[in-house]
Amino acid sequence: MRIGIDLGGTKTEGIVLGDDGTELFRKRLATPSGDYERSIATVRNLVDELAATTEILADTPVGVGIPGTISPATGLVKNANSTWLIGKSLDKDLAAALGRSVRLANDADCFAISEASDGAGKGFSTVFGVILGTGVGGGIVVDGRLLTGPNAIAGEWGHNPLPAMNVVSGFDERPGPKCYCGRRGCIETFLSGPGLSADHLLHTGEDYSAAQISGMCEDGNREAMASMDRYCERLARSLAVVVNIIDPGVVVLGGGVSNAERIYQRVPELLVRYVFSDHTKTKLRKNLHGDSSGVRGAAWLW
Repeated sequence: MRIGIDLGGTKTEGIVLGDDGTELFRKRLATPSGDYERSIATVRNLVDELAATTEILADTPVGVGIPGTISPATGLVKNANSTWLIGKSLDKDLAAALGRSVRLANDADCFAISEASDGAGKGFSTVFGVILGTGVGGGIVVDGRLLTGPNAIAGEWGHNPLPAMNVVSGFDERPGPKCYCGRRGCIETFLSGPGLSADHLLHTGEDYSAAQISGMCEDGNREAMASMDRYCERLARSLAVVVNIIDPGVVVLGGGVSNAERIYQRVPELLVRYVFSDHTKTKLRKNLHGDSSGVRGAAWLW
């Protein structure tokens, strides 16, 4: 059996998979945002419950997906939008707390592995897996193998500037909102769930969550539809850059914002405006395993 943990910005999810990938048990807890020690304790408590429920072996290792990555230079967490993890020896601290071997990977990489293996990306040689949630991440799988790179940042499209910034609905996108990474105008500041909420608030004065905006859009609310259309156009611009560079067979979307059906109606037709080709065959698909795809991928890290 395999244990996977998805340590997200708002929720921490655990799963136990059988050797054939069958889900044996899964549970979700709230992430104690901003508190490193409590985050460690949450993972420990969750693994203890997974172990007690499924009677897994005491030496069964744990795979953990995080909204960041381990720096090859320092061995510490970097590039995490859950900023309380940055600069921490998370893999070592978790291993000590759990009494088990631990392997960490970026949550978007875990998502991409899961969807490329037996999800919406199955059968495609090149898969770009995208997380549209509290943050914006990405992972690249080629012929079943995850690409990481010497800097451990392959697929990190969310911290490139939003392409072709211009005036949209009377609003000048330049220089863009401030990002936790220290720059302005990162794709993440526009395409994350909080980014969608902030854009809607800016244009309407209404403070709604991304999920609420999506629901209002489906109900025909014109202001919500306009906010989602701005979102879709920015998503198309941003994905086109990725398509131009790695030319994936499929882009699989995950994270809370990926549940907005308008994305799959609008983005494919917008994408052709920005891809450097006379046709665009790249598919855009919603994930198959829901928002648990990342935790499934974490379980396969070993």
